[in-house]
Amino acid sequence: MDAAEYPHMQGGASSSCRAADAAAWDAVQTQKRQRCQGSSSSDEVVSCRENNSIEASEAGLQKFDTSEIEEEDDYVDDEDEGCYDDGDEGSDYEFDESDFNQHLADKFDDLDLPPGVEATVPWLQKAVTDDGPGNFKSMAEIEDEIGMKYKFFKQFDTVEDFSDHHYANKPVGKTGKEWTKRIQHDWKLLENNLPASIYVRVAENRMDLLRAVMIGPQGTPYHDGLFFFDAQFTASYPSTPPVVHYHSGGLRLNPNLYDCGKVCLTWDGHGCETWNTAQSTMLQVLVSIQALVLNEQPYFNEPGYEMYANNAIGQRSALEYNDKIFEYSCRTMLYSLRRAPQHFEDLVAGHFRQRGRAILAACRYYMAGNKVGCVVPEEDGEGKELESSNAEGSSSSSSAVKGQNNQVDLRAGRAGTFKANMEVLFEELLMEFNVKGADTRKFCAEKLKNSQPSS
Repeated sequence: MDAAEYPHMQGGASSSCRAADAAAWDAVQTQKRQRCQGSSSSDEVVSCRENNSIEASEAGLQKFDTSEIEEEDDYVDDEDEGCYDDGDEGSDYEFDESDFNQHLADKFDDLDLPPGVEATVPWLQKAVTDDGPGNFKSMAEIEDEIGMKYKFFKQFDTVEDFSDHHYANKPVGKTGKEWTKRIQHDWKLLENNLPASIYVRVAENRMDLLRAVMIGPQGTPYHDGLFFFDAQFTASYPSTPPVVHYHSGGLRLNPNLYDCGKVCLTWDGHGCETWNTAQSTMLQVLVSIQALVLNEQPYFNEPGYEMYANNAIGQRSALEYNDKIFEYSCRTMLYSLRRAPQHFEDLVAGHFRQRGRAILAACRYYMAGNKVGCVVPEEDGEGKELESSNAEGSSSSSSAVKGQNNQVDLRAGRAGTFKANMEVLFEELLMEFNVKGADTRKFCAEKLKNSQPSS
């Protein structure tokens, strides 16, 4: 810069020059104040902000483009600066603070603001909803809710539909009044005569559809498991039996229950095994599945295997088969916990919350070398076996099974894969039962103790 061209910046400038400069400065300042007080031009607002060095109240917002707001917003209220844009003079526009704040907040959706900025700027804060931390349910409340729903879960009930039913997309076809009356008769029998371990739901808008779940009987490799079946009354019912599909999860845990879901029941036998058009009912089908299929030694359900029931080779094969079936039953528990069939979610959660500890105890007991299906010794609150329990693991009430259990010692020669597979399943079940609120304190304490390095 050439100092000669700007005499007022030279050290020897005359007093007249300085007076002229001062007058010019005062004029500029007066003009700026007039702009801030009365101007409606967006350019003047920007000038006012720039020349007066107005800073945003929040350090993290200093780079915010004010001109962008003025171009897009009809009204900007700045109490600190007194600068605003009227838009159309004389307008009856009414200021809506919530709408204005939302409009401002939208501008920051894609910005990475410094931590803490949102907490101090009202229009960047999230609206308070009913899902706030103060409204979250505690684990105790959730567990109580699961327990109450399970307690009042009806054995028989009607539902509106079955969107996930296996036969939902298979129309039953043309039916008549006799068909409807017969199904209503079956419903009444189910409502009044279901065993305590079977639960049923039927659809109001699809009378041909039915879903049932049965709890695996004690003393069998299916104990404490939940087994789901979808059934459909065909148009020819009751001349022909209903068709039934098993929710297998891809596992075949019985010679009569295929991994594809097919259920094989022989209705050409004798007595109660014969389908009788006038007398046989859906109740008979369900009871037959539970009693004849989910039994103590399902190995002998395979045609032709019953001839080996009374020799040592047959008994060894039956016990080894039970090992595999119990493993599959545990996998089915996980399948049900993670994908509970429609309308049975409360039953699944409540059942495994109640029976979780007993199932885990059985897993441990069987891994120790005891026979699947035998009675697991009960424990007190500290995990000690009660004196009244049989530590050797005698079978359940059936004397026949008791004798069979004493014939073969499964500790010798048991497949090594059983214990390895059960250890993995035990950990998965422990996690899932914890979520449902089952009493797993003993097992969690053992897990924690085992995970700590030895001194």
